[in-house]
Amino acid sequence: DKSTVPVGTGKQVREMVEKNYTGKFHVVSNPEFLREGTAIDDFMKPDRVVIGSETEEAGEKIKKLYEPIAKNILLTNVETSELIKYAANTFLATKISYINELANFSEKVGADIEKVAEGMGLDSRISDKFLNAGTGYGGSCFPKDVQALIFTANKNNVRLRVAEAAEEANAIQKKIMIVKGEKLLGDF
Repeated sequence: DKSTVPVGTGKQVREMVEKNYTGKFHVVSNPEFLREGTAIDDFMKPDRVVIGSETEEAGEKIKKLYEPIAKNILLTNVETSELIKYAANTFLATKISYINELANFSEKVGADIEKVAEGMGLDSRISDKFLNAGTGYGGSCFPKDVQALIFTANKNNVRLRVAEAAEEANAIQKKIMIVKGEKLLGDF
């Protein structure tokens, strides 16, 4: 499975195939980490490849496909692989929501958010990536991935409060940007 899928999809695939097929097969999760605008480069020079498999045999076969182009190959079980993609995107979305909330606070107290972000980014544990204040996160992945992670966690009776807060902060940020735009340009 190359798609970004909720945790448990591999198990569902196994159950569906087993109902209709009696031969040997393997379920493998291999989520893509392609960014918009750089997909070919991301594929040819991946910063990491995640392979989740039910068996070592299946994981090793997929790993051999990537060895010529990938340095960081992580072998996990299927559920871990499925979660890694959502976890990474939700973390980045949270980072965006956080810097936007700091930007709103900075405006109120007279701080320079660009310098705040620069100072934070100098910390190697944080880095400067995804610390640009703006309208919030969007695109084809972050909104749906954050919502899917929250939904899947709730379905399993787990609350991901930080992810929920990032989603809420992002929704509020979009409204704040409309208000700012109206102040500058008049009524929309």
